[in-house]
Amino acid sequence: MKGLWLDGGVRLRDDLPEPRPGADEALVRVRLAGVCATDLALVAGYAGHRGVLGHEFVGEIAAATQAPERVGERVVGEINVGCGACDQCKADRRGHCRRREVLGIRGRDGAFAEYLALPLANLFPVPESVPDECAVFCEPLAAALEITEQIAIRPSDRVLVVGAGRLGQLIARTLRLTACQLRVVARHARQRELLAQIGVERIAEGGVEEASADIVVEASGTAGGLALARRALRPRGSLCLKSTYARPIEIDLASLVVDEIRLLGSRCGPFRPALRLLAQGLVDPRPLIDAHLPLDDAPEALHRAAEAGTMKVLLDPMLEQR
Repeated sequence: MKGLWLDGGVRLRDDLPEPRPGADEALVRVRLAGVCATDLALVAGYAGHRGVLGHEFVGEIAAATQAPERVGERVVGEINVGCGACDQCKADRRGHCRRREVLGIRGRDGAFAEYLALPLANLFPVPESVPDECAVFCEPLAAALEITEQIAIRPSDRVLVVGAGRLGQLIARTLRLTACQLRVVARHARQRELLAQIGVERIAEGGVEEASADIVVEASGTAGGLALARRALRPRGSLCLKSTYARPIEIDLASLVVDEIRLLGSRCGPFRPALRLLAQGLVDPRPLIDAHLPLDDAPEALHRAAEAGTMKVLLDPMLEQR
């Protein structure tokens, strides 16, 4: 099969073997896959992954030994695969399994290919009303929803999101549903336009007042963004980190103690609520799509995604067949 292979550099290969699903797994034919900042960080050396990239996808089950009735089902997939035997898995924390694999990120080939394999338990059926171009956003939309799983956000809360890129836009679209007093720091004109379309207040970095927010979500992935988020947060506020940083960043821990700051790491999130939001039309991510390319153009897709201000770039293994 074809796939985008990472091994020091990236190259498109057409000689990759199809995945061989385990007994409790399914073979999934990829319909669409999305490029995100984590993919770009992996290319730059983050986490040391070797293999096929990609973890945002919508596909259809091509084979499933234990569930033949699910063949043909259109699905999205939770990317963490736990061992099922360690203490974290037994405590229903498979996302923190001591031996976990992560689709396209750690130990398991990903979605920038014609096929992938995941456990049946990881695969969620996509409602008929949700088009592929929306369903492919399910994984990052679920990650955005994890914030409200971790923090109870009230309409009276002053919430600031630092970073209006691919994930920051989805975070804004979920947080606005809480009716909180939401503002988003946006650098680029395209980012500001997308936020204006959904009625979210945009703010420049220089317009952020010190200690002006009850909750701050850091989604820029930069040292400057983290510093700005910290300055904006009031004492006893909550600082939610949605970025995986490519290198260590210094932070004044003493100030976190003195100001009694609640610091939260936030990663993957719930798929079923994300699918409900898409099915009900409460979140429509399609305006975020900037390019839709065939799998053959995967290296170009990474280049496009890395350009400043670019939103979502999609890869389509089936494009030439349409």
